[in-house]
Amino acid sequence: MSDKKSAVIIGGGLGGLFTGAILSKEGMKVTVIEKNLTVGGGLQCFKRFGEVFDTGMHIIGGMREGGNIYRICKYLGILDRIHVSHLEDYGPDRIFFGQDKECYCTATGREAYVEALAKSFPDQKENLKNYVDAMFRIVDELDIYNLRPSSNAFPVHSEEFTMPAREFIAKYISDYKLQNVVAFMNPLYGGRGNMTPAYVHAVISVLYIGGASRFAGGSHLFAETLADLIRENGGEIVVNDGVARVNTQERFITGVSTVKGREFSADYYICAIHPCTFFGLLDNPSALPKPYRNRLDSIPNAYSAFTLNIKFKKNSFKYFNWSAYYTDRYENIWNFGESGHNWPMGFLYITPPDLDQGEYASKMIITAPMLWEQVKQWENTTVGHRGKDYEDWKKECADKLLDKMEEIYPGFRDCVEDMNTASPLTIRDYYGAKEGTMCGFSKDYNNLALSQVPVITKIPNLLLTGQNCNLHGFCGVPLTAISTCEAIFGLNYIINKINEAQNV
Repeated sequence: MSDKKSAVIIGGGLGGLFTGAILSKEGMKVTVIEKNLTVGGGLQCFKRFGEVFDTGMHIIGGMREGGNIYRICKYLGILDRIHVSHLEDYGPDRIFFGQDKECYCTATGREAYVEALAKSFPDQKENLKNYVDAMFRIVDELDIYNLRPSSNAFPVHSEEFTMPAREFIAKYISDYKLQNVVAFMNPLYGGRGNMTPAYVHAVISVLYIGGASRFAGGSHLFAETLADLIRENGGEIVVNDGVARVNTQERFITGVSTVKGREFSADYYICAIHPCTFFGLLDNPSALPKPYRNRLDSIPNAYSAFTLNIKFKKNSFKYFNWSAYYTDRYENIWNFGESGHNWPMGFLYITPPDLDQGEYASKMIITAPMLWEQVKQWENTTVGHRGKDYEDWKKECADKLLDKMEEIYPGFRDCVEDMNTASPLTIRDYYGAKEGTMCGFSKDYNNLALSQVPVITKIPNLLLTGQNCNLHGFCGVPLTAISTCEAIFGLNYIINKINEAQNV
């Protein structure tokens, strides 16, 4: 690719950074524009009480040797720069149900996963094996997930691929409790009982059956590695200066203007923020056809989350090298995205590893799914100016989470030295995510064409990337970045480069 080609990327989150890293490695001049003080999006970290807290990306998959994201990082040449801590192979996920105080463990590896859950459900062992086999079959249908060259731009999928995830699970698992246990990762992908397609459930489950990891020392270190790579390849990272206006002419983008008055132009423009947020930046909204804008604006967003960040008193709470999930009742595992239920129905909690992690944890992050409607009354407020009622409400939410932790660890409150909270409003304002969505657009098996937003848009020199296209998360976003880049370079161009790098 000629080094005269250039791209301006709007948004410096995981999607913008991976897309920028790939484009810059292939010789393009890249400029990433980020409104916040630091790049990273969900990879950002912040410092409170002397501790570094991740804002997101608490669990990552595909980073074991040979994993798809591992292979992308090898192609980029950054494996020796990143700090990854692998979770335990037995019990990387531990799922606690408040209803009967039962705790279930998974395991890394296809056979080990079946054996681990069969310990609690011995009569379901054969069903578990068939269920896992079916998930792997679904995932094998996805060329991009397997970093496999594709010859079909419009692949035909199996019937199971597009069936509702809840129905897919019940097809193989007859035990009601186990049906809900294997759906424990719903909070990680915005799972809804009446919407989520089986392929989303299968991709996330298979990804973590292959081995889960976490970033040691903070996920911001990984974001900075990608940003450094872009700079080393001649690119520019602009921070603390968001895009204020996208200039268009006859349905082409001609440049962008920033809040601080800088002007940037390029051959390609890549939206790495929520598309509906991007629409508001266009100087002429009709540059994108109204039906296209209305279609994307009408797609429901995945639910958001409330986060409680805890600093522990020194040597008061032992570090655990697994991901822990709490759900109040088995029947609620699919209800996180439904209104009319008492909050919190469930949450994820982890002790993030320090670079020099010892026996005791220094902090904990608790993330509980939450609907936008719970903060809607404050949607027109800004950071730091939401009022006392909002602060009181956040304290009440924190207390509810602490009460749940006391169920699991009696005396938990005595370990807490300090706390910090974040709500769906925080996610909206810092990430530019509509309604504070954690996972972008909801995926609906009833209308997959609406759920899968193409990276190519109605503006010839505008592409999309990030969690709102295809899959979200630490696996889905880098894979979408490949699709975005191949819209410029050609089908399979990047996939072939990645595969070539494995033999070097």
